[in-house]
Amino acid sequence: MSKEGINELAAFFNEKAIQYNHPSFIQDDPITIPHRFSKKQDIEIAGFFAALLAWGNRKSIINSCNKLMAMMGNSPYDFIMNLGEDEAEKLGRMTSFVHRTFNGTDLLYLIQFLQFHYSVKKAASLESAFTKDYNSNSENIEDALNTFYTYVFSIVEEGEYPKRTQKHIAAPFKKSACKRLNMYLRWMVRKDDKGVDFGIWTDIKPSQLICPIDIHVSRVAKRFQLLSRTQTDWLAAIELTNYLKKLDANDPVKYDFALFGLGVIEKY
Repeated sequence: MSKEGINELAAFFNEKAIQYNHPSFIQDDPITIPHRFSKKQDIEIAGFFAALLAWGNRKSIINSCNKLMAMMGNSPYDFIMNLGEDEAEKLGRMTSFVHRTFNGTDLLYLIQFLQFHYSVKKAASLESAFTKDYNSNSENIEDALNTFYTYVFSIVEEGEYPKRTQKHIAAPFKKSACKRLNMYLRWMVRKDDKGVDFGIWTDIKPSQLICPIDIHVSRVAKRFQLLSRTQTDWLAAIELTNYLKKLDANDPVKYDFALFGLGVIEKY
């Protein structure tokens, strides 16, 4: 594409990003769940589960997340930190949770991980679970996502985690597009004056983020000749993001708003 063509595309995508990167976007999107909270750790935990459960109908996703937050007393960080003597009773209530293929078993293992990270390791933020072995000068967050996967499944003996639970945490080394975790990192890392993304993490730069990609985003990207790869996988996410960096090298994933709006809402 010519420089003139890229400039025209950037103008169009900037317009669409502004249209959808707006507080009115929040109500009907899974990001509404962490927006219920003000404490950093509550935002992190609520956002983590909202992102993991973000597949299927958005109304169904939000309903499931609201049920989960209610099970945690609408105070997820306090729930994680204060299981205490009532741990068996509190966790027992979690076994009934289900959202599509994510069930109570998966939930209990991830609660165990969060308890280990925040309580045992005394981490102040979930960000360090991604950046503990991460080079801040990396081109993108591939290593951070691989680090997170390894860390989550390292707190118990190898093989103890059910394979079904491992499927719910994506990683580039598994060739996954990592759509939901890339979306979660967008929420936590990006910061602008629009009020949608939180920008509460600072070790990862917005320029290192990878655009979340699914069949809707892939369809739109191919229509605008931003993507040639046929599989919706990690290499496709990298290819798309590298093109978006031509439009804005410092904040390529702001165009996630444009691609999502064009694909899901405008049905391009």
